[in-house]
Amino acid sequence: MDIILLQDVETLGTSGDIIKVKPGYARNFLFPRGLAVRSSKRNRALADEKKNSAKAKELRQAHVYEEMVDNLKKTEVTIEVQVGEEDRLFGSVTSQDIHKALIEKGVEIERSSIELEEPIKALGVYAVNIKVAKGLLQEIKVFVIQA
Repeated sequence: MDIILLQDVETLGTSGDIIKVKPGYARNFLFPRGLAVRSSKRNRALADEKKNSAKAKELRQAHVYEEMVDNLKKTEVTIEVQVGEEDRLFGSVTSQDIHKALIEKGVEIERSSIELEEPIKALGVYAVNIKVAKGLLQEIKVFVIQA
């Protein structure tokens, strides 16, 4: 049975693809969950239209992501911390601290997009990756200095 996928299905394909599956799988799994519809002239036209609108949306988002990457390239964050003997930090610098500093600079990103492997526990300059989009990372410099 030929079907048109309405959403991305990991094992089958992406939204708008026309694929052949067994009738029972389509009837019992894909159709009830709203993942696919039967392939017909009308549904193919709708799928083509949906694919075109998805491509246009993707292009608009790519432009926004490029602007964000350009903005992040120019961004450097300075975080002042209290230190004790031998320049050891009281506590550590986490992604939450970096997120607050970025918001103060006017950069709006999700806190979960800051890829910090482990908290920063010493003074210095660090390169921290920011996940802008799937597969698109931008590195920013984080300066950890004594208050």
